[in-house]
Amino acid sequence: MYLLLRQILQMLTQLARDGGAKDIELLVLRHQVAVLRRQVHRPDLQPEDRVVLAALSRLLPRPQWSAFFVTPATLLRWHRQLIARYWTYPKRPGRPPVDREIREVVLRLAAENPTWGHRRVLGELARLGYQIAASTAWKILHRAGSTRHHAGPDPPGGSS
Repeated sequence: MYLLLRQILQMLTQLARDGGAKDIELLVLRHQVAVLRRQVHRPDLQPEDRVVLAALSRLLPRPQWSAFFVTPATLLRWHRQLIARYWTYPKRPGRPPVDREIREVVLRLAAENPTWGHRRVLGELARLGYQIAASTAWKILHRAGSTRHHAGPDPPGGSS
């Protein structure tokens, strides 16, 4: 038996010299997988492992899915779950909040220049490189209790 195995391995070594090193590596890996399958009945897969296997299954034709140690139905379920997770990520409603830095600059400009309205503050912000809507500047000043933010009761230009 040993001599037969040795002859087979010697033939495989000659194949490796002819560029079949990958084939030998595949045979070694397949044998190792077969040994591990005998020892572990159900592998403990991490979510990352499932992602890799689901992605690789999409690259192989279905007849070759027998290489996987899970059923084709399991691979398809994992793929469906990945796609569902991609399209159902949690979304935050509404607009993102204004940066604290911009809010502080608006309030500082208004405090240091009490005669300026929200539009003048907006112009200075634009010169400094900050781009926000006029209504955003108005809201910041209004919430801070500034009295010189606007001549009328409503914010200009709609909501921000």
